[in-house]
Amino acid sequence: MRESPAATEADTAREAVLRAAGLPDVDLGAVVAGQDDPLVFATVSGAHLYGFPSRDSDVDLRGAHLLPAAALLGLHEPEETRTRMWEQGRTELDLVSHDLRKFARMLLRRNGYVLEQLVSPLVVHTTAVHGELLALVPDLLTAHHAHHYRGFAGTQWRLFEKTGELKPLLYTLRVLLTGIHLMDSGRVQPHLPTLADELAAPSYIPELIAAKEEAEHGTAGEVVGPERLRRDVEALHGRLDAAQDATALPDAPGAHEALHDLLVRARTAGASAQR
Repeated sequence: MRESPAATEADTAREAVLRAAGLPDVDLGAVVAGQDDPLVFATVSGAHLYGFPSRDSDVDLRGAHLLPAAALLGLHEPEETRTRMWEQGRTELDLVSHDLRKFARMLLRRNGYVLEQLVSPLVVHTTAVHGELLALVPDLLTAHHAHHYRGFAGTQWRLFEKTGELKPLLYTLRVLLTGIHLMDSGRVQPHLPTLADELAAPSYIPELIAAKEEAEHGTAGEVVGPERLRRDVEALHGRLDAAQDATALPDAPGAHEALHDLLVRARTAGASAQR
């Protein structure tokens, strides 16, 4: 069946967004075709989503798949999470996907990591179910997402203190700013250059991004000193605490029943298609 002009235009637009984010010219569509069970969606996460890829950055694909109902009803343990790693030319790629039920449960546990994967504008594959998930995002956001970003920042900062490398430092700054932005605006923004433009952020962030673009494992020493970094990171933690205290976001997600309904409909439709 020939694709409609609208579908072709959407594919072209998605491809343009991927290239603008620095994605290499590799066939990501082959990833979708090669899966055992249908993907609900697949997006690009990692450094390309966060706005600081290096010339040799891996391509991190994340998404959700839909297991057949029989896989959840029998004696065998379902393969709820799948990881695949491979190379195309000189580019390393990996895909991690979760069954839709597990993905929904992770969303309800206030997991900012999977939330960012869901809303990523770097879309490789999408479906109507993906669109319904995106429509539920406002009812998934809570004040307690700040805990996720606070904890992630602490882990990355400890790694930076051990290695001095740019990557964990940029992750630290990125997740703190994402958390502050989310608490203030009720919107998920994982892209560090955008965050640096929209929020009061350390002025040296563009220099750090430029340095990492040149060397994936470069160090921050030539851009900014450790004492200033420590002060700035402590200040961002304070801003995140204050933003959480003042946020209008609720304490609990409101999308539980809507996610349940979506999962049942998606699984039932999938079972019908396989008869």
